[in-house]
Amino acid sequence: MDVIQYQDPSGSTMVARWPADGTAAIRLGSQLIVEESQQAVFFRDGKALDTFGPGRHTLATQNIPVIASIFGIPFGGTSPFQAAVMFVSTKTFLDLKWGTKEPVIFRDHELSMVRLRAFGKFAVRVTNAQVFVNTVVGTRGNYSTQGVEDYFRDVIVARLTDVLGENLTSIFDLPKVYDELAMGLKARVADDFNKYGIELVDLYLGAITPPEEVQKIIDERSGMGAIGDMNAYMKFKTARAIGDVAAQPGGGAGSTVGAGLGIGMGAGLGAMLPGMMRDAMASQPPSAAAAPAAAPAAPAAAAPAGNPVAEKLRQLKSLADEGLISQEEFNAKRQKLLDEM
Repeated sequence: MDVIQYQDPSGSTMVARWPADGTAAIRLGSQLIVEESQQAVFFRDGKALDTFGPGRHTLATQNIPVIASIFGIPFGGTSPFQAAVMFVSTKTFLDLKWGTKEPVIFRDHELSMVRLRAFGKFAVRVTNAQVFVNTVVGTRGNYSTQGVEDYFRDVIVARLTDVLGENLTSIFDLPKVYDELAMGLKARVADDFNKYGIELVDLYLGAITPPEEVQKIIDERSGMGAIGDMNAYMKFKTARAIGDVAAQPGGGAGSTVGAGLGIGMGAGLGAMLPGMMRDAMASQPPSAAAAPAAAPAAPAAAAPAGNPVAEKLRQLKSLADEGLISQEEFNAKRQKLLDEM
């Protein structure tokens, strides 16, 4: 009598057919051995007759009534019949990977349209052996996790687009919603797995990455500390750009760079300076405001009206007072301008 069993040497086989191709003559009384982490689907004439759980099963009519109801015993219980057994692994398969082949378009609340890539891992387990064999494996002699990984990778990415649109408004919020996105994505794709007799045990979202230029913007925004709105961000960028230009070699008052600095500061901050001057005058006590009328400063003490260095010093001082540049940056740039006089 035959002993029918299968042990997986690779650890990645989900279904193995016995015999590997076609069917074999199995005599009644043969022993079917199913491991603890397996189920065995018994096929005859192309139909699944029964599913066996872990243990030793004797293929006889008294033990397996479904066989007796379809196949008669005309030769004293020892007649062979053509059949096949599909061994289905019911263990949890870990470390399956998913990810985007092409970037996913996401409408960001602050950055408009952004291209995102995402990747992660998932784990599955076969819960209905007959459904899995009939709908996925078919007549193949061997089926590994590679087939499940290749198919469901695209399914997960397709559902990810909907989950992002429903749960995320800006990629700046990604660090605090990773767990929520992963749970939402798992719930969304669970039915896609179940209809093939597979349970989605775990799904993890490894990372969502925007293009490199968007990553630079995120890094700059994170350097702003508590400042969060886009208007403050643009002011921050303007101040950084002015500081970078002023720090370049040849940035003197008479050079092209120096001229560009003066123009840029005048254009970028012209609208801010009147307001800052009004705020400064309003904050002075009445005695201080009246002091110029009582004791006007000597003409020699005032800086010449057309002195570009003095004008730049005033603008730098305004930036420092607004907090757009640090005191150390102000001192360094002031010293540089004074050295160039």
